[in-house]
Amino acid sequence: MTAVFGVDIGGSGIKGAPVDLARGALTQERHKVLTPQPSEPGAVVAAVREVVRHFDHQGPVGLTFPGVVVGGRTRTAANVDKGWIGLDAEGLFRDALGMPATVLNDADAAGLAETEHGAGRGESGVVLVLTFGTGIGSALFVDGTLVPNTELGHLELRGKDAERRASSAARERHDLTWEQWAGRVDEYLDLVEMLFSPQLIVIGGGVSRKHEKFLPLLRDRGARVVPAELRNDAGIVGAAMAAARAAG
Repeated sequence: MTAVFGVDIGGSGIKGAPVDLARGALTQERHKVLTPQPSEPGAVVAAVREVVRHFDHQGPVGLTFPGVVVGGRTRTAANVDKGWIGLDAEGLFRDALGMPATVLNDADAAGLAETEHGAGRGESGVVLVLTFGTGIGSALFVDGTLVPNTELGHLELRGKDAERRASSAARERHDLTWEQWAGRVDEYLDLVEMLFSPQLIVIGGGVSRKHEKFLPLLRDRGARVVPAELRNDAGIVGAAMAAARAAG
């Protein structure tokens, strides 16, 4: 098929690149722009268009979104402008780019990439991919099949959203040491392990580049806990995979 492009829309940055689907890898160095503030739909669409045009891409585009996405509509918007809630985001991007567009939850995209090409490759049973960044994203797989839009970063932990305590942004916001933050991550992993009993937990997101600073500090548990292999490119790769599947 024609080249497939992936865009990862985050709370702080929007990055994209063309993707080699056979290898699960970017074919060129990704291009990144800052997420507009406020991150209202028109401004984000303009930023995405800038990223795609940087590569002069023509063909299907997959896009991640930090919230629940059902049938191309964005239903929640925890870390972006509330104007996204209820929008036909897929139609919005398709019209703005003039190309086929597929939109899915950001952590689900990262999970697709990790289970196909990364740390979850060939794993059966329950696999949980967690992305630690501005928030905490989650992708739940059962025997390789995605259960979409789990959004487990919004589970309640100590009376608030878990991501308010244990995200990578929370570590920076509260100026936590790696050891202090690992304690909070452990508390969060206890919660998801109790609920889902995964065999494997893959830790992704931007902080996965520094996994050696905190993964050894985590307690032993029933699930194996491993770093993501695609690191921060997983969302781009997974978005492109979703676009290719939608294009048939």
